[in-house]
Amino acid sequence: MTHRIVPNTFEQTGWRKSSYSNSEGGSCVEVLDGHPTGVPVRDSKSPQGPALLISAAGWSSFVAAVKAGRFPAA
Repeated sequence: MTHRIVPNTFEQTGWRKSSYSNSEGGSCVEVLDGHPTGVPVRDSKSPQGPALLISAAGWSSFVAAVKAGRFPAA
């Protein structure tokens, strides 16, 4: 699977945080829906930083694995 970096993510609107994020602002992942070439993912603590662009198929596989409990919380 090839990953790419998306620069200037701060300028893009529509980011949403993981449903597992808490209101205290801890470790959060944000995703941007509707990107033409994949799913950008970034660290919410660094919105001005770049995002990792993951293929739609790769993102779907990752989400399915999380939901199936293949990545237990530490």
